[in-house]
Amino acid sequence: MAKPKKVSESAPRSRLDKIKDKLIKLGLRSDMDLVLHLPLRYEDETQVYPIHQAALMSGSTQVEGVVTACEVQFRPRRQLVVTIADESGQLTMRFLNFYGSQTKQLAEGTRVRARGEIRQGFFGAEMVHPIYKVILEGAPLPTALTPIYPAGEGLPQAALRKLILEAMARIEWQDTLPEPLRAALGLPAFESSVRLLHNPPPAVDEGALGDRSHPAWVRMKFDELLAQQLSLKRAQTARRAKGAAALPHIGKLSQEFLASLPFQLTAAQQRVLAEIRADLRAAYPMQRLLQGDVGSGKTVVAALAAAQAIDSGFQAVLMAPTEILADQHFRKIAAWMEPLGVGVAWLTGSLKKKEKTEAQARIESGAAQLVIGTHALIQEGVQFAKLGLVIVDEQHRFGVGQRLALRNKGLDTTNALEEQKTVPHQLMMSATPIPRTLAMTYYADLEVSVIDQLPPGRTPVVTRVIDQERRDEVIERVHAAAQEGRQVYWVCPLIEESEALQLQTATDTHAMLTAALADLQVGLVHGRMKPLEKQQVMDAFTRAEIQVLVATTVIEVGVDVPNASLMVIEHAERFGLSQLHQLRGRVGRGAAASACLLLYQSPLGPTAKQRLRTMRETTDGFEIARTDLQIRGPGEFLGARQSGQAMLRFADLETDQWLVERARDAAHKLLESDPATVEAHLARWLGSREDFLKV
Repeated sequence: MAKPKKVSESAPRSRLDKIKDKLIKLGLRSDMDLVLHLPLRYEDETQVYPIHQAALMSGSTQVEGVVTACEVQFRPRRQLVVTIADESGQLTMRFLNFYGSQTKQLAEGTRVRARGEIRQGFFGAEMVHPIYKVILEGAPLPTALTPIYPAGEGLPQAALRKLILEAMARIEWQDTLPEPLRAALGLPAFESSVRLLHNPPPAVDEGALGDRSHPAWVRMKFDELLAQQLSLKRAQTARRAKGAAALPHIGKLSQEFLASLPFQLTAAQQRVLAEIRADLRAAYPMQRLLQGDVGSGKTVVAALAAAQAIDSGFQAVLMAPTEILADQHFRKIAAWMEPLGVGVAWLTGSLKKKEKTEAQARIESGAAQLVIGTHALIQEGVQFAKLGLVIVDEQHRFGVGQRLALRNKGLDTTNALEEQKTVPHQLMMSATPIPRTLAMTYYADLEVSVIDQLPPGRTPVVTRVIDQERRDEVIERVHAAAQEGRQVYWVCPLIEESEALQLQTATDTHAMLTAALADLQVGLVHGRMKPLEKQQVMDAFTRAEIQVLVATTVIEVGVDVPNASLMVIEHAERFGLSQLHQLRGRVGRGAAASACLLLYQSPLGPTAKQRLRTMRETTDGFEIARTDLQIRGPGEFLGARQSGQAMLRFADLETDQWLVERARDAAHKLLESDPATVEAHLARWLGSREDFLKV
C-alpha cells in the first residue's frame, strides 16, 4: 500500500505575495503609499528619431526598426548582438547579460522600439543594454513623459506603474489643505498635482519637472514638510503632557559652584544657562538641545544644570558615547563638584564587578547625586533613587532606544495612569553645529540653545593642506614644536593594514615616528586597547610625559590638553567634514599659536577637494556643518539620532528653506485651529509611521 503524500504545511507563495513583499521593502503598504511613490525622473518616449539622425545626437534617444540579425557571440565574451534597421540606416543592440528567450523574442523580422545612448563602436552605431519593446508597425507613441520610479530588485517599472494607476483609482482625493491656506500659499490642488507628476501632459515644462521646481512638485514638498512639522510639534505637546518634577532651586551649590570657577561665563553661556534654568523650573519635561562649537564651554553649562537639579533634591546623570569622553567629563566635573560636597559616581563597562556593585548601590541609595558614565548607565541593574535630569553628550552617537532607556531610569511609576507618570528633564549636547534649516525640520520638537561665542583666550587654529610627499617636512615641524615644549597629536584613520585602502596605520606611524623622533616620547592610543591602557597613555599625555600622541579617532571628542598646539591628520581626505572639525578642536585650547596639518594622498576626488578646501578656509563650525549637509544630505549628517524616523523624500533642505518656514507657520496655525485637518494630513503622509517620533 502506497504511503500517503505528506501535505505541505505552507502553500507555495503566490506571485502576488512576492510582489507585496517587494512593495513592503519600499515602504509601500497602502494605496496612498503607492500614490505618493512619486517618480525619480522621466524619460521621453514621445518621439522616435531616424537611426541616422539619432546617431548624431547626444544623450538618450529613441529609435524604431526591424531586426535584421540576431545572434549569440562568444568573443571577446558571451553576448547577444541584435541588428535593427530603418530607412536611414542600421544600429547594433548589444546585451552583455541576457536570457535565452530573448533570442526568440528578437528574431529576424521583429519590429522593435529601442531607447538608450548611441555610441560609435567598431561596427558602427550601437546601443549597449538599451531599453526596448517589441511593437506592431504603426503602434502609437506615448503622449506623456514616462515616469521612472524608485524600485527594488524584481519589481519592473511596468508593474509598478500599473499598481500605482490602480491605487489612484481607489483612493479618496479630498484635499487636506484648507482652501484659504492653499490660496494664500499659491499652491495647486493635491489631486491635480499628483496626477500631473505620475502622468505629465505633453506641454509640461520638462526643466521644472526635472529640477522639481514645478508647482506640482512644490505642493508635494510643502505637504511633506507640513506633515513632519505637525508630527514633531504633536510629539512635543505629548511629552509636555506627561509632566516632570519641577527643579526650581538655584541654591547654595549652584551659587558656590559658579563662584568657584576660575573664569567668567561668556555672554552666550549665560544666555543659554538662563534658558535651561527656566525649562527646569517647569512641571513638564525639558527637551532641549544644547549645541556649540568645539571649545565653546558646553560642559560647564551642563554642570550648572546638574547643580540646579541637585539643589532641588534630585539626582542628575551624564552619559557620553566613549569611555575617554566620559572620563574627561568625570575628572573635570568631579574636580568642580566634590569639593562642594556633591557625591559623584562613575559607571562604565570596564569597572571591576566590586566597583560596579558599589557604584550601583550609591546610585540606588541616592548617595551619588551626580552620575557620569557610558552606555553602562542603561543596563538593567542601574536604578536611581530620584532622577531629575538626564544629560546626553554627543547625542547623535546614541540611538533613539538608548536615550529612551536612560530617560526611563527616572520614570516615576507611582501613578498607575500612564498619563500621570513623570519623566526626567533631558538636555542633549552636540559639538556638531546643526544648520538652521535642519534644526527647523528634524529638531522642530526640541528647544534649541546655541553657544555661539568662544571663551576669551582661545587662539585661532591655522589649517594647512599638505601632500603626503612632504611628510619629512611635517616631521621636522613636529620635532621643532616638541623642542619648544609643545605637544602634538598625529591622527590616523585605521589601526591595522588595509591593502585595499592603502592607508598608513596607527601602529606603523607610531613605529616610524618613534624612530624619527628618538629624543622624544611618542605614545599610541587606539580603540582596541583596553580602557585602562588607553587611560594610562592619555594621563601621561596630559602630564606632558608624552610629547607626540599617535591616535585613531578615539581622541575626536572630549580630550582637553591646553599644551597641545599642533595636530597632524593622516589621510585627511578619508575623513568627513564634521570629524575633521572635531579633531581640529583638540588644539587651540591654550594661549600658544596652534596649527592643524591635513596630509592627503593624491589624486583627490571632487568631494575630498571640497572638504579640505572648506577646512582650510574656515573655522566656523556652522559654515562647516552647512557644507557637510550639502555633501552628505540630512540622513547621513544626522546619524544615529534619527533611527526609526522617516527621512524627507522630496524636499531639499538647501533649496527649499523658504518652504520649511511656511510649513512651520502653517503647522502652528493648524494645530491651534483645525485638529481635523491635522489628523487627515498626518494619516495621508505618515499613516502608521507617526510612531517614529524622537524621544
